[in-house]
Amino acid sequence: MQFLSYLINGLGLGSVYAIIALGYTMVYGIAKMLNFAHGDVIMIGAYIAFFALARFGFPFPVAVLLAMLVCTTLGVVIERLAYKPLRQATSLSVLITAIGVSYFLQNGAQILWSSSSKVFPSVISAGSIHLGSASVSYLTILTILTCIVVMICLTLFINKTKTGSAMRACSEDKGASMLMGINVNRIISITFAIGSGLAAIASVLLASTYPSVYPTMGSMPGIKAFTAAVFGGIGSIPGAFVGGLILGIIEIFAKAYISTQLSDAIVFAVLIIILLIKPTGLLGKKINVKV
Repeated sequence: MQFLSYLINGLGLGSVYAIIALGYTMVYGIAKMLNFAHGDVIMIGAYIAFFALARFGFPFPVAVLLAMLVCTTLGVVIERLAYKPLRQATSLSVLITAIGVSYFLQNGAQILWSSSSKVFPSVISAGSIHLGSASVSYLTILTILTCIVVMICLTLFINKTKTGSAMRACSEDKGASMLMGINVNRIISITFAIGSGLAAIASVLLASTYPSVYPTMGSMPGIKAFTAAVFGGIGSIPGAFVGGLILGIIEIFAKAYISTQLSDAIVFAVLIIILLIKPTGLLGKKINVKV
């Protein structure tokens, strides 16, 4: 039954990656840019939740909502100040800007809150349920359920609302969308807001799983979530979900059966193999470009 326990824990870790990857894939799908500062928005969300819980004693739901509010606002501000002026710039310029924003947030956090790590308070019961001889923590169950709820809500929003239809139109063709009266700049800002709000949810789950908050905590989860987005097919929302879950399962099984030190290398090696077989990712679509 150890296998079942590892599988469920892998789904729990993969759920965190999936929520983060949704932010990456939404921004890429609509704005056609890679927001490498996304991992640092996670870090900001974790700090906001930490201070809300540890310093001000807010209830857990209030702390999560506060983190979402701050991260959503931060995402919109970053888009307006750093990325909007580069709409017509080369992809390399946008990439360098994203890296610059990432370092700005990390160093800003070090100045404001120091580089030493802070222990995230335990707000979720440390208990567990037993499936035969396998033990699954309440936190893992909450993480998986949260990911499922987020995925369902996001899918309904994209497919059933007017704003969601506009987002799908911008993803297909921004020029044609503008001719149809869609405010593309507004849609891109909304996309950044949603992605950053999801990053806040992921930050609380991540800090609860690994209870340590520090300025660079979002770097590796951000890279792995980007890997999950590419793995599933960058630009595909279902692909980000599936890619995140598979990545988490691979990482946990690699730690359990091969090597803790080599687990990250194994994850990226599997990504390389998958992309060699299917360059667009598991659920990605091949795009034909007219020249």
